[in-house]
Amino acid sequence: MLSAVIHEYSHGFVANELGDPTAKKAGRLTLNPLAHIDPIGTVLVPLVLMITTGSFIGWAKPVPFNPRNIRDPKGELKIALGGPGSNLAIAGLISVGFLGLRLAFPHIFGAGAVVEAVGLIIYVNIFLALFNLIPVPPLDGSRVLGHFLPAKARDTLYSIGPIGILVALFVSIWILSPIAELVFMLFTGFGRVFG
Repeated sequence: MLSAVIHEYSHGFVANELGDPTAKKAGRLTLNPLAHIDPIGTVLVPLVLMITTGSFIGWAKPVPFNPRNIRDPKGELKIALGGPGSNLAIAGLISVGFLGLRLAFPHIFGAGAVVEAVGLIIYVNIFLALFNLIPVPPLDGSRVLGHFLPAKARDTLYSIGPIGILVALFVSIWILSPIAELVFMLFTGFGRVFG
């Protein structure tokens, strides 16, 4: 939950820094989780998936921005990368910090339960970043890809709407996990997410 909040906050922060106060005016430039809850994506879908499959995926309410307020030609690209970038930063910082703690205090920070808990936090942030970079709407990756496409192709990409989330769920289940495991190994040195 906190990772999703930081993800959305980062979009708003980048937009605000680039001259668009839309998120700030909407009360979304905050780390308060209540401001970012999406009833379906933050509550219903994760709850149903946890009950039915034992795992879950979810999302927070997207942060609004107004591209007309941004003068930087790469502004939308920077805003789109702000969320996934924050998740990779969290994963990287926790990985480095935890490695330091394990080296300094191996008896405390080498325990299986501690390693699993920290590993889960790192993995969730890596997965959240990669999931959001899938180039289909409404995910951030569609804005990243759209930045490099001609206007007509970009409009076609953005028009696929709800089909995009179905594609993203398929990709996340069948393709993203092994990629996330590889990135996790690069960040932590562990061959597996847990242990």
